[in-house]
Amino acid sequence: MAMAMAMAMAMVKKSITVTDQQNGWIKAQIQTGHFGNESEVVRKLIRERQLREQQAASEIESIRAKLIHAEQSGFTDQTPEETLREIKAGLGRMQQP
Repeated sequence: MAMAMAMAMAMVKKSITVTDQQNGWIKAQIQTGHFGNESEVVRKLIRERQLREQQAASEIESIRAKLIHAEQSGFTDQTPEETLREIKAGLGRMQQP
């Protein structure tokens, strides 16, 4: 198991180009103590994006399941406005970390 963890944590060196503004933000993150170096900043951003993508995929699957259920169960008594409010309330959950 330790061998599998070591293989999963292998690092690959990358060279990236950022704007002056992005570079300033990265340096500010390090100066405030949030991160020890530039690589930590970039890895954290990548992890956050991966998590958002996983959550989005999960939300899409949930919406698909609800649509299938709705199609199979027939019509609703909700007004279009009520339906829209419910959809907007559900979408707000996707934006939470």
